[in-house]
Parts: sequence; C-alpha cells; structure tokens
Amino acid sequence: METKPIRTAFLGADFDALDLDEAVDAIAAKASAQQPFVYVATPNVDHLVRLNRDAAGLSPLYREAWLVLCDSRIIQPLARLSGLNLPVAPGADIAALLFERAIGRDEPISIVGGTAETAALLAARYQLSKIAHHIPPMGLRHNPAALAAIADFIVDHPARFVFLCVGSPQQEMIARVVIERGGATGVGLCVGAALEFLTGEKARAPLWIRRAKLEWLHRLLSEPARLWKRYLVDGPEIFGIWMAWNRKRRLI
Repeated sequence: METKPIRTAFLGADFDALDLDEAVDAIAAKASAQQPFVYVATPNVDHLVRLNRDAAGLSPLYREAWLVLCDSRIIQPLARLSGLNLPVAPGADIAALLFERAIGRDEPISIVGGTAETAALLAARYQLSKIAHHIPPMGLRHNPAALAAIADFIVDHPARFVFLCVGSPQQEMIARVVIERGGATGVGLCVGAALEFLTGEKARAPLWIRRAKLEWLHRLLSEPARLWKRYLVDGPEIFGIWMAWNRKRRLI
C-alpha cells in the first residue's frame, strides 16, 4: 500500500514530511516498470535559494514532483524554529538504501549523468548487470534537444529506478520533460552527486559531521574552487529567506 505523504509548506516548496526509512519504503513501493514515470526531488539550501530567486520558473519543477524530500540539516532546524516538523531524507542516503534493500542485481537501472567510471564502479560495488547509462552534454538548461534525447533514452530503457545525477535544476527539468513526453515508467530520483558518494569518487562527510550539521563545510573544504560561491555567498541567503517567510506568515 502506497504511503500518503503529509505536505509541509516551507520556504517556497511543499515538502513531504517523511523520514529516511519512510521515504525509501514509499519509493520502493511506488517503483514499477509498468507504471507511469514519477520523480522525487530532494531540495537542499542551494535549491531553495535558487527557487526563491526564480519562483515562477522553478516552482513547477517541485510542484509536479511525486515526492519532495528535505535534503538539508540546515533547513530542518529552521523549520523546527517555525513550529514545523520536517524530517531529513538525504538523496545520498536514499540512493544507498535503495541499492541495499530494493534493487536486485539483475534488474535494469538507468543513470543520467556521471561518468563511465561512475557506472562501472557502481556495477562492481553492487554486482549490477544491467546498467543503462547516458552522459549528457553541458548546458542542459538551454538545450531542448539534449533534454529530449535524455527523455528518449529513459523511455527506451525502462527501469523501476532512474537516477538523475546532473545537479539542480537540470535534473528536475529532465524529469519534467520526461513526464511531458510520456511513455516512460519507474521513479526518477533527482539525487545530484549521490552515486559519486557511493562509488567513492567523492568523499562524503563522516556521520558525526553530518549530525553536527557541518556537511556543507566538509564539502566546501573538499571542493573549494567549485563550491565556495554556493556555500559562502549564495547559501547564507537562506536565513534572510527564512525571516521573510516567517514575517509573511505572521501577516496572513
């Protein structure tokens, strides 16, 4: 029986208040190579800052997701301070548990993003025999032909689980194009760098750092040239967004 999520509106997105185990169970129950394609979005601080800058353009990407799960231990305490219960269900943890609990060695999975090495390492780690892998070009946001080609790939390679690993908002855009095209099945998982964490290509923060809500710092120190602007310039905007959201809520 499919779990019915409890929606929680916060900072411009409507979250499904599922914890990690509940999310994994719901996704595993939903996933079917015979059912129409749906997708799971996992917003973090970066997503919400971008969403609040361009609500008109990006809101539909989250509104049309089957599940919207909190992937931030910064967003969670802000929600708690606003009197809301918003469990954390990180995309990387969801992916890991699906491979451990729900994905069979001989069942097909589809991956969009990453490298050929990513797919090979993933196959070796979980002894997977049927990986379909598509490596898209850069600049997907402004390349309708490339988005259409990805949608065709997903339709042509039916699987219960489709991992969309090209970063936000590109991965959510792909999911929406797949639904608009029609003919696809399974659950699309918009999980960014999750597979690179699983293969060891990128080092994930130790559990104690994650629990201390410092995973952002670990990632910044791991990839400073690429991530400094996200965490030091863009990310702090979330506190202003949160204060404005609370002021608006008090006025309603």
